[in-house]
Amino acid sequence: MISMLFKMTSISALYVALTVYTRRMTRDRQMKPGVIVSIGIIYGICSILSTHFSVNFGDMLLNLRDVAPLAAGLFFHPVAGVIAGLMGGIERFIVGTWFGIGSYTRIACSVSTCLAGFVALLMNLKVFKGKKPSPMYAFFMGAVMEVFHMYVVFITHRSDMKMAFTVVKACSVPMILFSGIALTVMSVIFEILSKEWKNPFKAVRGEDVSVSHTFQKWLFVVTVSVVSVNFLFSFTLQTQSSWQNGCDSVTRTAASVMIRFEEGLKYVVPGVSEYFEIINAEGNIIAGRNIHKTMSAQALQDLTLHKDGPLYRASYFGAYALNKVDTLTESLLLLTYYPEDELYWDRDAQAYETAFADILLFAVIYVLIAFLVRQIVVNNIILINDSLDRITNGDLNEIVTVRNSSEFASLSDDINQTVDTLKGYIEAAEKRIEQELIFARAIQESALPRNFVLPGRKDNFEIFASMRPAKEVGGDFYDFFMTDKNKLALVIADVSGKGIPASLFMMRSKTAIRSLAESGGSPSEIITRANRALCEGNDAEMFVTVWLGIIDLETGQMRCANAGHEYPLIRHSDRDFELLKDRHSPALATIEELVAREYELTLTPGDRIFVYTDGIPEAINEQVEEYGTNRLLTEINSVKDLPFTEILPRLSESVDTFKGKAEQFDDMTMLGFELKKLCK
Repeated sequence: MISMLFKMTSISALYVALTVYTRRMTRDRQMKPGVIVSIGIIYGICSILSTHFSVNFGDMLLNLRDVAPLAAGLFFHPVAGVIAGLMGGIERFIVGTWFGIGSYTRIACSVSTCLAGFVALLMNLKVFKGKKPSPMYAFFMGAVMEVFHMYVVFITHRSDMKMAFTVVKACSVPMILFSGIALTVMSVIFEILSKEWKNPFKAVRGEDVSVSHTFQKWLFVVTVSVVSVNFLFSFTLQTQSSWQNGCDSVTRTAASVMIRFEEGLKYVVPGVSEYFEIINAEGNIIAGRNIHKTMSAQALQDLTLHKDGPLYRASYFGAYALNKVDTLTESLLLLTYYPEDELYWDRDAQAYETAFADILLFAVIYVLIAFLVRQIVVNNIILINDSLDRITNGDLNEIVTVRNSSEFASLSDDINQTVDTLKGYIEAAEKRIEQELIFARAIQESALPRNFVLPGRKDNFEIFASMRPAKEVGGDFYDFFMTDKNKLALVIADVSGKGIPASLFMMRSKTAIRSLAESGGSPSEIITRANRALCEGNDAEMFVTVWLGIIDLETGQMRCANAGHEYPLIRHSDRDFELLKDRHSPALATIEELVAREYELTLTPGDRIFVYTDGIPEAINEQVEEYGTNRLLTEINSVKDLPFTEILPRLSESVDTFKGKAEQFDDMTMLGFELKKLCK
């Protein structure tokens, strides 16, 4: 037994090592026909070698021939499994027929090995879908294939069931277990190498378990329970029947022997199926199967105790038997018995055959039902979930079309109807939101000054500005207003983000800056105080870049502050516009203790200032190129002598031409100022 276990373990380990090595050699290669055929031939040779290097176990030969086609077909390619199976099966039939190697089981072995390749093909393509089998399925495949192997031994030897049972009884358990274990170890190693190993003893949440897995688990539990109960019931009935037949046989044999004894001792010779002994007072057997042997004193005493009593179970000749003791004469006893090996062999043979048939039937039904559940239920659920994923990701035009049963058709209709209703609600909501955004845009635009001619100041300066949001409402704003009799404030700002949140923060920023500027103070003081106000309650962590300039219209002196905003463009007299790289402070609402920097400009009549937000230079075209400050300077200098009422539309048109069909991703705001004449 120990030698057999060691040899079978070694053969299993060689199969595992070959499979792991082959996997490493083919891991990064495509399964081209040449590679597939090579794998099939390699495993076919292994199957052939299993025939010629079988393991002796008593008078029987054990092998793992079927593991080769199963491993090739399940772990590499189904065609490789078929090649290996045909090679191993055909060679087994040839050597069994013409060379007498294992001739008794040549048909069963050949059919099983050939079929193993085709079973691996079917399971790979239809059940596993090209994936590697799990350890449970791998053991299942190896074990069931050997069960089929043993069952075919019974089928092909109906006329010699006793010998068939002897073969199956000796070979079935080790071959079934080692075939299943070899494939299981291969599967575990593949999962570890693929980093897909999952601890089978770790508890899994219900939401992580598939319907198919749950169904298969309960199908296995219920089917095994039913088959086990049926087998135990049948086994119990067969045991009772065998016992009764044994009792009848012992009684008949005893009666027959007594009749022949009366005719003369020389006629008392056991028949083929008769088991009896005639024993004298000294314990010598004078007739029967063990003639000329002597019973021990203990055995003779035990026989005397059971003399003329009921049948009982005991062991007198090295094996338990059903026994009956009768008195022939005062000095002779008749022991009639029926060995339990003979008594129960038919029951055991039927039990093995029934168990194998039940396992095969269970395997077919289990795989078939699991396949049908996947095809009819699970795959349709997956299709519906795929459609739902597309719907939840925003594709409301997706239509669920699973209609191969009334239930799925009804579910598809319900989902489609729900989506149609949802589309109606969304359309209504979009219209409502669109209307509300129109109102919001109108409110935002009304907050920006539209009258660019201040009363009594037409001759002193020219102002023109525009704001075009990327969405319905934006975060940019501009402003201009008198802070004193002859002091004009110019403001342009850009709030982080876009849309409604930016527009709300924009209104708050505009109000804070204007109210602080109108109350007096320098640009640096206004920026510092506005920053402090905007930091309060800024849970959204938004910020705003600001350029603020206050010009004294009597002297042309302009005090400015730049809080993280774009560099302004300035033009003196008849020169070109130039980039004024002024000193920057951090953007508002970024740090609470901000101290704004300030600088001064001196403007003379004819000087111009142009300020803008980053939506202009950072505009992107279809080639993902930026408009850029240099391009802005070129464009504005090409129209530098025109009034700002014409310059700003020209610049806006230039940006649109540059970006083409690319989307406007940021607000675009511009403000131009020209000092025409100083106040007196």
